[in-house]
Amino acid sequence: MTIATANRLKKLQPSPTMAMNAKARALEAKGIKILSLSVGEPDFDTPAHICKAAIKAINEGFTRYTAAEGIAPLKAAILDKFKRDNQLSYTSAEIIVSSGAKQALANALCALLNPGDEVLIPAPYWVSYPDMAILGEGTPQFIYADRAQNFKITAEQLEAAITPRTRVFTINSPNNPTGMIYSAEELKALAVVLLRHPNIIILSDDIYEHLIWSGLPFANLPMVFPELKDRTVIINGVSKSYAMTGWRIGYAAGPVEIINQMKNIQSQTTSCPNSIAQMAALAAISGPQDNIALMNKEFKARHDFLVKALSALPGVECIPAQGAFYLLPDFSGWLKQHPEIGNDEALAETLLTEIHIATVAGTPFGAPNCIRLSFASSMATLEEAMRRLEGFVKK
Repeated sequence: MTIATANRLKKLQPSPTMAMNAKARALEAKGIKILSLSVGEPDFDTPAHICKAAIKAINEGFTRYTAAEGIAPLKAAILDKFKRDNQLSYTSAEIIVSSGAKQALANALCALLNPGDEVLIPAPYWVSYPDMAILGEGTPQFIYADRAQNFKITAEQLEAAITPRTRVFTINSPNNPTGMIYSAEELKALAVVLLRHPNIIILSDDIYEHLIWSGLPFANLPMVFPELKDRTVIINGVSKSYAMTGWRIGYAAGPVEIINQMKNIQSQTTSCPNSIAQMAALAAISGPQDNIALMNKEFKARHDFLVKALSALPGVECIPAQGAFYLLPDFSGWLKQHPEIGNDEALAETLLTEIHIATVAGTPFGAPNCIRLSFASSMATLEEAMRRLEGFVKK
């Protein structure tokens, strides 16, 4: 018997990041030591005061359902965070807490899209944006920015990509997979275009907001152009900045009409975010922020090492990043010299099976011939990985 599934799922692809991680784990299960540069997961422990808050919540029996949109104290802390860090004011009704920023993004797209609506996605992009748009029965449309323009789109490109079907514009800065940051001036130029198209909703993915070690200030579209605040949904969370990936707490701020629909979706899917993790997130957002500076110092050292090592490889070009913990070196020159490998996806597979380094191909990020490297791993891991990669490339 053949079981039919939903037609929209025929276009859906598994996350290449998670797929590569699964392959690496399978090899490790066979006793092979894999150096993982694939998953965007800080290798630091969750700070102690956050863990203590979770333990306290367990001991006090805070183990039942919460409100679908999150507990009031956490929402209040998020409101304070927006005022403190972004100079943006919201009400509690404009905030929702979700099971990770990923769920907040998916819920927002499902709440906004009708069949055939277009979602503009600057490329390179996080791999899940297109598939989330497809799940919402929308159509992803890409705006490509190459290495020559530091992987950032221009206002002219944005204007040219907008059609009568454009419903959502996504922006992610600092960016995954490039680590690049849109300056306030660059954002203002994009904002001028968006002001001419009032029906477009903006999804601002700010999950790497605090992971900026290049000295550049963080900004998003509502911060530089307040006129866009009433049609922007800001997505954020605690996973990256507080080394809390497995705790699965994200949040969103935006217009009440959109947040209410996201709440409805959430109430019918996950009921509510994890109660214990919400108390941990409350401690993270409202407690000491010292750990962020310590992580950024380490990320900068790792970044600088990798850029120097990658730039020395024949046929490889790597521009420095500005935030997050990713680099996107371009292997075009090397691949031309080695047609037996084929493309970046085959290269990522070869690196895993031959020299046991887990990376992610650039093609699923909209960056063919590139490889995404995460430096959310120890310096010792990065040094050994570059030693192996140098030997492979020069072989």
